[in-house]
Formats: sequence, C-alpha cells, structure tokens
Amino acid sequence: MQPPPQRKSALVRSGIDSTFEQFLEFVPDAIVGVGGDGKIVLVNGQAEKMFGFPRVDLIGEELELLVPQRFRPSHPGHRAKYFKSPRTRSMGAGVELYARRRDGTEFPAEISLSSIELDGETIATAAVRDISERAESEREEALQAQLDRARRLESVGQLAGGIAHDFNNILGVIMNYAEFVAGELQPGSQASEDVEEIRRAAERAAALTRQLLIFSRREVAKPEVLYLRQVIGDLENLLRRALGERVELETRFEAERTPVEIDPGQLEQVLVNLAVNARDAMPEGGRLTIEVEAAELDEEYAYMHPDTTPGHYVRLKVSDTGVGMDTETVERVFEPFYTTKEDGTGLGLATVYGIVTGVGGRIDVYSEPGFGTTIKIHLPMAAEKPAGSRIDAGPGATGNGEVVLVVEDEPEVRRMAERILGKSGYSVIGRDRGGEAIEACEQWEPPIDLMLTDVIMPEMLGTELVEKARSLRPELKVIYMSGYSHAVLAPAALVDDGRSAFLEKPFSSKDLLKTVNALLRDGARANGD
Repeated sequence: MQPPPQRKSALVRSGIDSTFEQFLEFVPDAIVGVGGDGKIVLVNGQAEKMFGFPRVDLIGEELELLVPQRFRPSHPGHRAKYFKSPRTRSMGAGVELYARRRDGTEFPAEISLSSIELDGETIATAAVRDISERAESEREEALQAQLDRARRLESVGQLAGGIAHDFNNILGVIMNYAEFVAGELQPGSQASEDVEEIRRAAERAAALTRQLLIFSRREVAKPEVLYLRQVIGDLENLLRRALGERVELETRFEAERTPVEIDPGQLEQVLVNLAVNARDAMPEGGRLTIEVEAAELDEEYAYMHPDTTPGHYVRLKVSDTGVGMDTETVERVFEPFYTTKEDGTGLGLATVYGIVTGVGGRIDVYSEPGFGTTIKIHLPMAAEKPAGSRIDAGPGATGNGEVVLVVEDEPEVRRMAERILGKSGYSVIGRDRGGEAIEACEQWEPPIDLMLTDVIMPEMLGTELVEKARSLRPELKVIYMSGYSHAVLAPAALVDDGRSAFLEKPFSSKDLLKTVNALLRDGARANGD
C-alpha cells in the first residue's frame, strides 16, 4: 500500500528515481532518514521489521517515536546539535545506545550516522543494528568474569581468615605472657625493655592479622550511623598530612545528608588507605578528589551487577591524577598480598574491599595507565537515627571472688585467661568443650556468675553453649570472645540486655578485665546491689 501524498518520502518528493530506495531494501541494517524538523522521511523494510511499525505509520512521524521514553526529553537537543554540524559517525563507535519497538520494548543498538542533501535540505540517515544477542552474550561473559573473581577472592578470604583467626590466638598468648614476664622484671632493665619490644611486635602483627580478617569479613565490627561529610571533614587535616605538600586535596559534597551504617574506625581506614594509595601513585604530585553524592541503583544496574541490591546508596568517589594501572593490575588490585610497591604489604586495598563488601556495598576501580585512577564505592544509605548504645567497658578492677567459667578449646589461650582472672581476684573454672561446660553449669556451687566462651569450637559453638547454659541458669552473664565478626554469631546472640558482651581477639589483660568488670558491675546495679 502506498503512503498518502503528504507522507511521501523526501526522496520521492525530490523527483529522484526510486532506485535508491529500492537499493536500501537490500541493506541488512534498518535505515531511517530524518529531516531537520525531526520528522521521519525515509524507512526501509528492515526498519519496519526491527521496529514493528508499518512504513506508512512512520513516514512523517517524529523520530522520538523510536527513542526510549527515558531518553526522549534530551533527544531533540542532540538531534539539533547534529544538524548544526552534520558529520559521519561509524557503526560501533563505542557509544551505548538504545532504541524502542512499537510494543514499547527497548533493545541495545549500534547506530551509524551520515547525511545527504536533497532539494537543498539536509537529511540525516541512521543505519540501526539490533545487538541484543551480542549484548546478552557480552553480559553473560562479564557476569561470569565477576563471579569467577568473586569466587577467587572468597576462597582467598576464607584461607586468610582461617589463618588470621588461628594466628590471633597465638598472638594473644605472646602479648599476655610478655606482660606476665614484664611484671616480674625490674622496670627500666634491659630485659624489661626487650620484653616490651616483644609485646610491641606482637601488637603490630595483630594489626596485620586484623586487616586479613577485615578482608575475609570476619573482623569484629561495631557499626554506627555516620554522615560521610562529617567523617571526611573530621579527617581532612589527617588526610592532608598523609598526602604531603605535593598533592592537592579537593572535596565535593553534592548531598548534605548521606547516612551510612558502618564501623567508624573501618570507614576512616577506607579513606586513609585510599588516600595513601593515591599519594603513592602521584610521586611527582597531583590532585586527589573525594566526592560524595546520593545515588539510586535501579533494577537495570542490579541486572548487570548481580551482587548488588537495588536501592538508595551513598556514592563515595575517590579520584587521583596519578600513573594509573593496566588491566591486569586492576583485575588483581583487591587480592591480599598483591602489590606493585617494593615495600607494600598488599593488604591496603584488600582491607578496603573487605570493609565495603562487609556492609553490603560494592567497590569498582576505573584506571588507565597515564590517566589516573577513580575508585567508586557505593554504601547502602542508612536510616537517619542515632547509633545504638553499648555496654560501657568502664575502668579495670579486681574481682571479689565471683565465679567465672572460661570455655576455650585452645589450651594456651584458656590458661592465659585463667591466669589473668585468677590473679585479679576471680574464682576461675576452665573447660575446653561445650559438654563439660554444661556439666559445670549444672553442678557448680556457688553458681557461676559469668561465662567467657570462644565462639568457634569443635562439637558445640559458643552460641549453642550459651543457649543451653541459660536454659539452666537464665541470669548467666556471657562474654563471647573471637577474632571473627558478629556475623558468625546467631542473630540474637548479642543484645544490649546487660547480660552479654563481645571481646575481640587478641585481647590484653586490661581489655579482658575491663569487659568482665563492666558486665558484672552493670548486672549488680540492675539487681539493686
């Protein structure tokens, strides 16, 4: 059927033979011609098939009919800009484009542009290619690469976390036995100074293992609701000192209220690690830019990034003008112990990765050699409310004969805890298995006042032990000790009820005594003593 006279193509109106239009029927791509007024003047058969419109319904219509709804407001401006300076753009020019079918569905497309002159009028011609199948194939390949990378990091994290947890037990023993020895030596003596060096070295080693635990998401975290603008403002002087005089620091805040729920110490660690990493990438100086803005990650984003939940996020963007990284380095940048620095540990960005993913966020790196690096972090936006209360550890104090049951399968750690508590005036019972601890709860007189238990033990987890022990003695106070995070515990294991607390390994004698004292003291106040 021929279109009405008023809707004939410009080619026919110009008197040019229809041979050209017939030629276009053999072109494998959809061809759409548009006049300067934005009206469609030329359509071939492939375009009819691709878009689902009969030719007669397209000629004379606005080009925006074939543009997805979300792009329509800005499209006339792009079209006008093209007609002001027509130029050829080849197919697959690296621009991500979408088109719309008659039924409203969108599809990814490659579009080449060119122009012809007809009767003194410029006609823009677009060759459109549906790349849905190729885009889906590329998406599947990208998702598989993401999954492979995530599995690789997860396996490394499990190994690193397990080693760090066991090593923390050893470090706790070294630190506290060094303290025991120091107490027997003459202050200021050479031996006393040597023991202090041993203790300091153990503390440095504990800091490294803590980074491994953060990467494996097993480090003890104390999340609070924080505002990135305030945290960055408080850290700005520290960051400037860390960057040095040759690196300029610029901060931009596009949103005032950007609450996130995260451990404040861990958030500071993220910012400082990223700043130091950027500084090292700018040996001749440069600029570090930190930007904060609110972001909405929609269903389409989650479709392309299956490890992301759609919702409201806070975007933290850290960009430097440094040397940049090649593709291989970017792929491995979050692996622990992988570093391009001569004196680096390879734990800085691994730690950042563990912190961000541990709170449900995501982190992406964009970098090219010679063009600097941008690290983009998305953290879930939190409700604007104050952080929950915690048990105040209070000052350390000696006991008054209170009965403390220590349950720990590592004999060195158990003996260490028993010694600290025994020297401080507590009556101490030691057990290495959950079953033996239950028997002690059933039989011991006077009743046990507090149980100090490891979380991960053979036969019975610490959380299971507490559940059974409290069925016998509901008033039992409990301190969980572990190098793992709260996520390892049962959801209701730690509550601010005055009966429970958490002690991070490795701990010092001061940490242990403060926590025990706080729990027993608060319990006595609650009972009116």
